[in-house]
Parts: sequence; structure tokens; C-alpha cells
Amino acid sequence: MIYEFRLPLINPHMSGATIEYVHSGPAALKAGAKFLDVSVDLGSAFAQECPPISFYRFVMREPAWLREIKAVQGQYYALEDLVARFSTEPEESLDQPATRGVRFTIAGIMHHPGMWTGGDR
Repeated sequence: MIYEFRLPLINPHMSGATIEYVHSGPAALKAGAKFLDVSVDLGSAFAQECPPISFYRFVMREPAWLREIKAVQGQYYALEDLVARFSTEPEESLDQPATRGVRFTIAGIMHHPGMWTGGDR
């Protein structure tokens, strides 16, 4: 079965997010594995001196093979942009359409040194 990961709505005021850190390349991911960290900047929606930037981590809720990842650290993705494709078996053909989105959970996190924002680029 083919799954996909499209950037979901985390906050009703966001239009997209920046990829901060990719925790895995193509590999088998277990339930509970870290997948991706993103930042959401609401500065255009809420102008103020210190821009409201929040950081989030996507964590797998089911085992799957990460087969194709389009996430690039520092790149902005709009809501519903395709970020990655997964499969239940490592050799499944990606020529078929995705059956559904991969299951994940989202956690608010603090900035860490590996992130694109504030890091050495």
C-alpha cells in the first residue's frame, strides 16, 4: 500500500511551514520514529516586534517504509504540498496512487541546534 505525507494544517492561521530538520532518509520507520521538524511563522498574520514562530515535530504513528522524500531543509512548503511517499513494503511500486495519508502525530517542540532556523547555513 502506498501512503503519502502532505503538509497538514497545524494552526488555522498558517499558510505553510518551513522544513527545519529531516530525521530520516529513505528507510524503514517504526511507530514512534521522528520524521520531520518544521517551523510555522505567523508573522504575516500577526505583525509584532518578535515574530510568532513555533516549531513542531511529526512522529510516525504506524510503521512504514519512507521511499521518497521531497523535504529540503530550509525550504517552505504550502499547505497540502506533497512532502514524502511511503509504502508498506520496501519494493512496492510507487507508480500507483497513494491509498491514504500516512498516520502521524504532531508535537510542539523547542528549537534545537540541528534546525535550519538560526543554524549555520
